[in-house]
Amino acid sequence: MSALFEPWSPSFVADPYPAYEQLRAQGRVHWFEPTGQWLVPHYEDVSALLRDRRLGRTYLHRFSHEEFGRTPPLAEHEPFHTLNDNGILDLEAPDHTRIRRLITKAFTPRTVARLEPTVQRLAAELVADLIRAGGGDLLADVAEPLPVAVIAEMLGIPEADRALLRPWSADICGMFELNPSPETADRAVRASVEFSAYLRELIAERRKEPGDDLISALIAAYEEGDRLSEQEMISTCVLLLNAGHEATVNTTANGWWTLFRHPEQLARLRADHSLLPTAIEELMRYDTPLQMFERWVLDDIEIAGTVLPRGSELALLFGSANRDPGRFVNADLLDLAREDNAHITFGAGIHFCLGAPLARIELAASFGELLRGAPTMRLVGEPRWKPGYVIRGVYELPVEL
Repeated sequence: MSALFEPWSPSFVADPYPAYEQLRAQGRVHWFEPTGQWLVPHYEDVSALLRDRRLGRTYLHRFSHEEFGRTPPLAEHEPFHTLNDNGILDLEAPDHTRIRRLITKAFTPRTVARLEPTVQRLAAELVADLIRAGGGDLLADVAEPLPVAVIAEMLGIPEADRALLRPWSADICGMFELNPSPETADRAVRASVEFSAYLRELIAERRKEPGDDLISALIAAYEEGDRLSEQEMISTCVLLLNAGHEATVNTTANGWWTLFRHPEQLARLRADHSLLPTAIEELMRYDTPLQMFERWVLDDIEIAGTVLPRGSELALLFGSANRDPGRFVNADLLDLAREDNAHITFGAGIHFCLGAPLARIELAASFGELLRGAPTMRLVGEPRWKPGYVIRGVYELPVEL
């Protein structure tokens, strides 16, 4: 049954949804030998398992690698793991609770609200440039630069250094794919070393001269005698960049690709911009940017009569869960006015995406500017999909006006 799941096949990456339909029909959990994971395709299971404290993004708060039956990572990969393992995405309580509480003292709703005019200005400038050029690559010209510029602005990264961010992020995120190659790992390690060194210097500068930026706020975040360590700050900044723009970039490009393939829905949105809030949620559900979220089994669990022992790894299939007809009426139908839309694109439980409110502001700004300023925008070539399955997106999206 798991033979349906082919994450290294270009045709599967381009459209995994027919395979997901078959996986859901054939059971609630499937063993996938190539990665040694259990695939979970149903919404109800994925949603419950995201909240289940018998699972974790890490196991190191309870077990050593050896106790858990796992091989420790290679010593030469240590810079990547130090960076990744100190971010809240891959931590569990009590460390996760402590760090997230301190981050939320700095990354407040007021911080996000204060960014909104900046997001609108940046989106308007990027779309204006696209219009002046008569078209271009929607991915490179609008989708990518907007969230990177917003995160850089938020962190207080000087404009001259911002071109470094996207390549670093892309190289680090390569390690989140299934069975990454040695070359991918080398790039991730190099980017981890360079990005960490850059941020260490920036943090030192902000300690001397605090500014009105998130790094300064993270330095100042304090509760009951506790502060973030330097490594926790570095890992938090990298996580905000990686998670805060990879998903937004792919939601933008994949979302417009979806709209171009559903001309009647695009015409509906162009005729009624008030649909934009529900349209963005529906585009995130319909073609999910993060297709898979992995968790470790810390204590034996059972799914549909199958016992998954401690040490098992689950692959929660977000893309499949978001198309599950057991949860969504006409799940394979794109409906930009869909109201009952409890998609799990941002996750759930303690790992629910911290940047979700900012992502929604960015998406509303870029889609809104394109709808208003480029009402005749059309696709001029079918996009090529990148080989990555977990973080799934296209190389380019060529458009003309």
